[in-house]
Amino acid sequence: MRLAVLGAGAVGRSVADLASEYGHTVTALADSASAVVDADGVDVDAALDRKRGDGTVGDADPADALAADYDALVEATPTTLGDAQPGFGHVRAALEADRHVVLANKGPVAERYDEVRALERESAGEVLFEATVAGAIPALSTIAGLGPERVTGARGVLNGTANFILTRMAAEGLSYEHVLSEAQDLGVAEADPTFDVEGTDAALKCAILANVLHGGGYSLADVAVEGITDLPPSALELAAEDGRTVRLVGEVTGGEARVGPRLVPENDTLAVSGTMNIVQLETEHAGRLNLSGRGAGGPETATAVLADVDRLS
Repeated sequence: MRLAVLGAGAVGRSVADLASEYGHTVTALADSASAVVDADGVDVDAALDRKRGDGTVGDADPADALAADYDALVEATPTTLGDAQPGFGHVRAALEADRHVVLANKGPVAERYDEVRALERESAGEVLFEATVAGAIPALSTIAGLGPERVTGARGVLNGTANFILTRMAAEGLSYEHVLSEAQDLGVAEADPTFDVEGTDAALKCAILANVLHGGGYSLADVAVEGITDLPPSALELAAEDGRTVRLVGEVTGGEARVGPRLVPENDTLAVSGTMNIVQLETEHAGRLNLSGRGAGGPETATAVLADVDRLS
């Protein structure tokens, strides 16, 4: 398929870099300030070299990428809250042009899911968004395969940054501030880690899961959220004395969605360590399914994006 990739961060770059390996052609690539467009196929290596060198991928305007010839739009711009712009506008433009959309950007399906589905119904294009929940873990495709009506609940450790911090706090008895600084030095946490440590990222993923399981009606405002910023080392020490640990867990059960620190047994499947993620699905006939793996990272998340492109093609 011909792909227009909007966003040249870690995920967008990785999608563009790996697309040919999956048999697809990138005909447009854009960052926030520039674009490169070629109906015969963008020279991805040259565009990414230029991005590393001077911060732009090409000489065209980003709007030119959205207007290019392509079969599927890969929306990998940063997630925004509320109106989910500009990502939602990109989705609208692609669907109104009867093109497919593959999302790595969580905003449109976390904040404006019902509107996205309404646009999809009026379009010849289809919207897929496996990469928006737990990176490389095939949570949404597993739900689709089982049938959402046969999945009674979902929970999981959905943010690698928060999980790294909790793992290190428990293992070394270190304070939140100390481990956060370490995570930033290692590149595991952003300079502004608010999205991750206050639970917002996990809550967006829970909103998406709730929308998929219940056919829409959820946004970030419908998720009860508590982060890990106020968690003292003593809480983890007390948990360890009882053979338990603390994980930031997102849950969608009984029509409710919530995120917060939870006590789990140290040997429980939810007690994944480091930056690993896990999604647990409760099903009517197959019991509990545990899906774990890398929940973030450019190449890892790009595999989920390109798996969606393969489903479309």
